[in-house]
Amino acid sequence: MSQTRPVTPIAIVGPCAAGKTTLARGLQSHGLAARQIAQEHSYVPYMWQRLTQPDVLIYLDASYQVCTQRKLLNWTEAEYAEQLHRLAHAREHCDVYIDSTDLSSDEVLRQALAAMGKPAAG
Repeated sequence: MSQTRPVTPIAIVGPCAAGKTTLARGLQSHGLAARQIAQEHSYVPYMWQRLTQPDVLIYLDASYQVCTQRKLLNWTEAEYAEQLHRLAHAREHCDVYIDSTDLSSDEVLRQALAAMGKPAAG
């Protein structure tokens, strides 16, 4: 008889192109139930709670310049600022905050795993 490990729901929020989807995939590859939430597009401040009721909320941040470069986004600083406004509730309630501006996706994953007390498999 095999034992199953308990699954910890992890929600990831942040502005467009901060790396949410990449981080979710990385956490999933470590056996964690992670999901990126497009909170930055919602006018409902607590949408992240309604969609996932996570045990862990990760706020993944990145600068306007880096987000724009990563996805070649055609947006203004005002639109970026609006996303940050929509994300304010999630940022206030996050369990883990990571600024991905100067980090590789592997470094972001390592920081997230470390913050949750999970070793990064080598």
